[in-house]
Amino acid sequence: MTLMSFVSAGAATLLSPLLPFWLRTRARRGKEDAARLGERKGIASMPRPPGTLLWLHAASVGEAISILPVLSALAAEAPRLNILLTTGTLTSATLMAERLPALGLWRVIHQFAPLDVPRWVARFLDHWRPDAAAFVESELWPNTIAAVAARKIPLAMVNGRMSGRSFARWRRWPRLAQRLLAAFDLVMAQSGRDARRLRRLGASGVEAPGNLKFSAPPLTVDQNELHRLQAAIGTRPVWLAASTHPGEEIQVIAAHRILANRYPDLLTLIAPRHPARGAEIAALSNDLAVSRRALGELPPAPASGGTLWVLDTLGEMGLWYRLARIVFVGGSLIPHGGQNPLEAARLGCVVAFGPHMRNFAEASQILLEAGAATRIADAEQLAAWAGGLLAAPARAETMGRAGLTVASGLVDLPERVAETLLGLLPDDMLSSA
Repeated sequence: MTLMSFVSAGAATLLSPLLPFWLRTRARRGKEDAARLGERKGIASMPRPPGTLLWLHAASVGEAISILPVLSALAAEAPRLNILLTTGTLTSATLMAERLPALGLWRVIHQFAPLDVPRWVARFLDHWRPDAAAFVESELWPNTIAAVAARKIPLAMVNGRMSGRSFARWRRWPRLAQRLLAAFDLVMAQSGRDARRLRRLGASGVEAPGNLKFSAPPLTVDQNELHRLQAAIGTRPVWLAASTHPGEEIQVIAAHRILANRYPDLLTLIAPRHPARGAEIAALSNDLAVSRRALGELPPAPASGGTLWVLDTLGEMGLWYRLARIVFVGGSLIPHGGQNPLEAARLGCVVAFGPHMRNFAEASQILLEAGAATRIADAEQLAAWAGGLLAAPARAETMGRAGLTVASGLVDLPERVAETLLGLLPDDMLSSA
């Protein structure tokens, strides 16, 4: 054990008596599932099924969505294989509860990932006894990785990402980075740049097959609900601000006011990244007519100055992207790092985002180069962009088709990733799965 690994294990152990209080506090704030807090301490909420088990960890919503096609490919190739999927956020757990049954993935078990406390991780591994494991993107938890390596569980990194900021941070601890990355039997990076950074930090067996976010299927939709809402909106001009964060809704509403001078019956849709903020966002509207999806309300009737509809529900982004094909992607006007613009592009939407897109730098650059996206800096530019597209639907259609083309690449990547993961399992295990 390196000195840094020893310090990490010791610090986590010392903090562990305080963590249950922290978890309960988060549960009261709606950030944890109070009924499943035991899972965060490695206490399983169901028995381990008999047979071969592959453990996949996807930290949050984006990672979990990107791995869904791989789960489907695994189920098709090895229908008797048990798959344990862990995530770390309440939003991702809620989404998986909807998506997994809808995709027929009945053998995929969801649990919350244990926090990186040695005793809790050991309890988790003792119960689930995975035959192989894979972490999605760049979750490098020292104690968890050390425990997996100590048990000689084959380990892969899927859709590996190493941002410039993370690369600089890990370079300060080269021995720890090398030790952690050496635990991975194989690394599948999103891009050549990610692969180079991971190799420089000590990873071996690195490949760059492509970004799974480019191969995800289009978001699903309830067609009956889509038709109902399309009828409610009618022919009004409409645009969407998707996955917004605090500080962005004010700018979206400012852009709405500018646009409403030109389009008095404008309807602006705001879908916050965290739906619990719905009431807070509605309160920002002041004199504007506003309604909320979470309350079962339809868009407000046309009114002077336009109207706002706050879409404060989970799992309906596929619906919103089909209602409004002009989409601002949030998390980008503030230094958050941006949200995934490919989900909108994959449905033919034309997109804009702010200057802060480091989390999706590759995807945003590809869309920009294809002429399918625009980078904006403030409310005035946002209004000018949306207004220009509302006035030129043919141009919006052309940009949307360009985005659809680049966002639908690498269609066979999930199958190739699934084959690689199955290669971590011995042949006798595969024959039983």
